[in-house]
Amino acid sequence: MDERRGVVAGAAAYTAWGLFPLFFHRLRSTGAIEILGHRIVWSFLTASLVLVVARRRGGFATLRADRDRAGRIALAAVLLATNWLVYVWAVNADHVVDAALGYFINPLVSVGIGVVVLKEQLRPAQKGAVALGAAAVVVLAVAYGRVPWIALVLAATFGTYGYFKKTIVLDDPVASMAAESAVLLPLTLVGFALAVTVGHGVAFAAHGAGNALLLLATGPVTALPLVLFGTAARRIPLTWLGLLQYLTPVGQFLCGVLVFHEAVPPARLVGFVLVWGALAVLAVDAVRQYRGASARAAEAAAEPLPAR
Repeated sequence: MDERRGVVAGAAAYTAWGLFPLFFHRLRSTGAIEILGHRIVWSFLTASLVLVVARRRGGFATLRADRDRAGRIALAAVLLATNWLVYVWAVNADHVVDAALGYFINPLVSVGIGVVVLKEQLRPAQKGAVALGAAAVVVLAVAYGRVPWIALVLAATFGTYGYFKKTIVLDDPVASMAAESAVLLPLTLVGFALAVTVGHGVAFAAHGAGNALLLLATGPVTALPLVLFGTAARRIPLTWLGLLQYLTPVGQFLCGVLVFHEAVPPARLVGFVLVWGALAVLAVDAVRQYRGASARAAEAAAEPLPAR
C-alpha cells in the first residue's frame, strides 16, 4: 500500500510538471523575468507557511550551522532560477517542444555528470545511450540550423541542480524549496523595487484580476508537485522514480504539438527518435540492474547464518 501511494504521488508530480506549459502559457502577457520573480516570492511564502503550520523549522537551523551545505543550497538556487527563467521564456515564446527536448536529454546529462564529476564507470548500455544522445544533438543542430540551446541549457541546469540536491541531503523537500527561494528572495525584491521606482512598473495587476491570481498561484503550483515528489522519493525505489520522470517531457511534448500546434519537421523528429532510443536503453538497463540487485539481496537473505 505504501509503495502504491508512492507510485501515485510520483506519477502525479511528474504529470503536473508535464502540464506546466498550460499554466505558464496563460501568463505570456507578463514577461519571463517578472514571472520568475513572482514564482520565487510566492514559492518562498507558500513553503514558509507550510513549515510554520507543520512546525518543521529544523531544516533552517541545520543550514545555519552548516555553511558548506548552505553554499550548495545557494548554487542550487541559482541553477534552479536559471532553469525556471529559460523554461518560462521558452513556453511563452512558443518553444514548448524545445523545452520538452531539454527534459528528455536531462537523464543523459545526469549520466555525464556521474562520469565527469563522480568518476563513475559507464556500463556498455549507458555508453550506447550517451552515443545516441550525442548523435541526436548533432542531428537537431543540423535540423535547426543552430545549436538547440534551449534544450541544452534546460538539461544542463536541471541535471547539475539534481547533482547538488543529492549532495545537500536535505530530507524535507518543502524546507529545501524554502531555503532555495530564500537565497533568491533579496535580489528579487530589489528587482521589483527598481521596476516600481525607476522602471516601467510591474505587470501584477496590469492585465486584470485573473492574471494577478495566476501569478499568486505560482507558489502553490510550484510547491504541490515538489511535495508529491518528496512523498514518492521516500516510498519507492529510485529506479521506479527514474522511469516515472519521463512523464514530464512526454506531457510537455504533447502540449507543444497537440495544444500549441508547434511544428516538428521530419529532420527534428529524427533527433527526437534518437533521444527516445537513448532513454529506452537507459530505462531497460536500469530495470535490469534493479532486478539483479534485488535478486542478489534475496539470495543473501536466504543464506543460513554461520554456526557459532
